[in-house]
Amino acid sequence: VQLQASGGGLVQFGSSLRLSCAAPGFSLDGYAIGWFRQAPGKEREGISCIGSSAGSTYYRDSVKGRFTISRDKAKNTVYLQLNSLKPEDTAVYYCAANLMRSVCVADTFTRNYEYDYWGQGTQVTVSS
Repeated sequence: VQLQASGGGLVQFGSSLRLSCAAPGFSLDGYAIGWFRQAPGKEREGISCIGSSAGSTYYRDSVKGRFTISRDKAKNTVYLQLNSLKPEDTAVYYCAANLMRSVCVADTFTRNYEYDYWGQGTQVTVSS
């Protein structure tokens, strides 16, 4: 399973970006998908998760109200809309698939071990 994260870039404070997570040749339908990020010198942290039905979505506190996760089954793509970006959002963003669950779990959606396959990451840089 190859996940491909894309959509990153260099933007100014307060700007928006939309990240995409695709899986050519593999259906993401039926699986929970998470987004993580890793800033320089820091550990990778989980920031959002969406369940198969898209009815269950979870966010890390630091991004609530600014980021929105969604999925388009027809396009086999999961999105992460990043709004009101801050310099502290600068990181490499990764998407990951949990092939054991179709729903996200509030207590564990941010944990690396919940996910089986990872994309290569896309860089988001926010200037002040």
